[in-house]
Amino acid sequence: MRTIDKIILHCSATPFGKDYTVEDIDRWHKERGWSGIGYHYVIYRDGRVVEGRPLAKVGAHCVGYNSTSIGVCYIGGLNESGKASDTRTDEQKNSMKQLISSLRERFPQTTIHGHNEFSNKSCPCFSVDEYR
Repeated sequence: MRTIDKIILHCSATPFGKDYTVEDIDRWHKERGWSGIGYHYVIYRDGRVVEGRPLAKVGAHCVGYNSTSIGVCYIGGLNESGKASDTRTDEQKNSMKQLISSLRERFPQTTIHGHNEFSNKSCPCFSVDEYR
């Protein structure tokens, strides 16, 4: 297993109220020339947590930090006007909290970050302080 020191939170930057799947993201990432989905976990709007890229594989979600991080993405991030916004459902918030807790039990040395801490983006479109 690779060394993990960060959990990096993302949004899919997709429209409010629309459902997308791991398969959709996998297709989008392949269209960009990547080998497949870059996130390790995706949280659907109904709260289901679905595995994307296996944890043992280096992610493709945050340039410069992929080799030692886990990428977690929730579906959403754009409001009705297409602007960056925290669109997480209560189910997504609960699942994200549980997933992060579980990952920190397995990798206690990890720190929690938003993608926006490493890139000039608004992703994940909320303050990650609540998870630190």
